[in-house]
Amino acid sequence: MNDVASNYAQDVAAVAAKLQNHPGPLVVLSHENPDGDALGSVLGLARALRAMGKTVIAPMDVPRYLRFLPEPGELSEPLTEWPENALAAVLDVDNNDPARVAGADLTTFTGGVVNVDHHGTNRRQATALMVDPAQPATAMMVADLVDELGAPWSEAIATPLMLGMITDTGSFRFSSVTPATFETAARLLSHGARLGWLNDQLGQNPRTYYLLLREVLGTLEFLHGGRVVLARVDDAMLTRAGASWEDVESYSGLLRSAEGAELAVIAKDYGDRVKLSLRSRGPVSAQNIAVALGGGGHVPAAGATVALSYPEVREKLDEAISAELARVDAAE
Repeated sequence: MNDVASNYAQDVAAVAAKLQNHPGPLVVLSHENPDGDALGSVLGLARALRAMGKTVIAPMDVPRYLRFLPEPGELSEPLTEWPENALAAVLDVDNNDPARVAGADLTTFTGGVVNVDHHGTNRRQATALMVDPAQPATAMMVADLVDELGAPWSEAIATPLMLGMITDTGSFRFSSVTPATFETAARLLSHGARLGWLNDQLGQNPRTYYLLLREVLGTLEFLHGGRVVLARVDDAMLTRAGASWEDVESYSGLLRSAEGAELAVIAKDYGDRVKLSLRSRGPVSAQNIAVALGGGGHVPAAGATVALSYPEVREKLDEAISAELARVDAAE
């Protein structure tokens, strides 16, 4: 075993030990606006811990397109206060970024924290942690953690973890996929993960998705000779389509499919702030652009929220995109 693998195995063992040995309630959290990796990781770990007899609290506001997966009552409303003697398990987000951790206020928490995450911007500060940017999905890391915990595997644990892997690998199409990714997916399938059912559920969109898409496509811009595709959404568009902000989430991936596009940007214009969702391909780094704007994420998928008006954000976004494209061109 090489040093990297050895260190990862030690981290898995350390996080598992903290979860196993903690006598109080375990509060399992992830990031705001949870995606499939966030939900899948939380459900997979929460169900595994409950199968071991642990008391688990998992507060999360699940977006509509993922509500097919949780069972009634297994996720709770955001906590207004921390339970006594709690341990926090923060998944798929840096625990040192409390503004992005949803479900409970980490700034008021004085207990231990374990952190499982695959973002390269993670600051690696927790009581015990598994942080590995080489892993394509946090759910893949949670699968290793479930093995280490010795929890009894079931379809109910394997299926949400498969959801996380589907989400963050683009259904196993992204360049982040490794042989180990398929090995983990095979493991989950052997434990009963419902891959076909997940894809069928994820492939269904409400009518408002298409009505809003018509609005969004009316804002479409091809920039930098078609290398960048940009679209904007605001409240007026949502009202006309009878849609919500949740309906916007998948559009950035759709725009990324445009021929010749190396970067797709969806700008959610809230008036006093703009939330940017970025997806890139090839050598262009969505992460570099997001970090330049105060955000973060992965190289192929990142985001940032900028507390300025859209015209002001657009200027800063253009500067960050130009700098990243210049970096790529200089490297070729």
